[in-house]
Amino acid sequence: MLFSVLRDGSMSGTEKLLSLLVLLFCILLSLTVHELFHGLAAYWMGDKTAKSSGRLTLNPLYHLEPMGALCLLLFGFGWARPVPVNPWNFKHKKAGMVLTSLAGPLSNFVLAFLAQLAICVLLNLKFSHEGFLFSLAVVCMIICQYLVAINLGLGLFNLIPIPPLDGSKILNAVLPARIYFKIMEWERYGFILLILLINLPFFNQLLYFCEDAILSLFNSIIGLFM
Repeated sequence: MLFSVLRDGSMSGTEKLLSLLVLLFCILLSLTVHELFHGLAAYWMGDKTAKSSGRLTLNPLYHLEPMGALCLLLFGFGWARPVPVNPWNFKHKKAGMVLTSLAGPLSNFVLAFLAQLAICVLLNLKFSHEGFLFSLAVVCMIICQYLVAINLGLGLFNLIPIPPLDGSKILNAVLPARIYFKIMEWERYGFILLILLINLPFFNQLLYFCEDAILSLFNSIIGLFM
């Protein structure tokens, strides 16, 4: 994602800098929303661990994980610093953990849908090509395009069942405890596996295929009302 901005020969140095700043803003927003919704879901189901840790906040510095943010900047998918959750505070531990884990990726899909909806609305509006509103619409369009790409990648990537991603926690509800804890023994190797996956061409193609499929679904839904 960063490389596409830097390699774009149609943009001046100033435009590339502005695009990079917009990209960083969208990354911080997407990561923050992802982790905030993890914490809110846990809080709504009775676990106040995230709240007591100061993680129910829109301050991105509380949610930033450097390696995950860097991967998101470079490749379009990554992760944030996991919100602390104590499943023993849930009335139904497994269901609570699954819903908490799903809340982050789901928030990204919702954010991507809203951004795509905004793009469709902007494309249907008429502006003077020399007016302030047209320039503002172009900026909003760029922001929304980044938000769609980033949040689709973030949501899908975090559903992969490799620790510490959300998908690994969802396994707790569908696998017998013996098998689940056996898999979690490999948690310390999770980041190594993720870096290997990111560098596999087949994995990238599969992820982009899934992103295109979800985006097509979004457009079909939006098309019903526009």
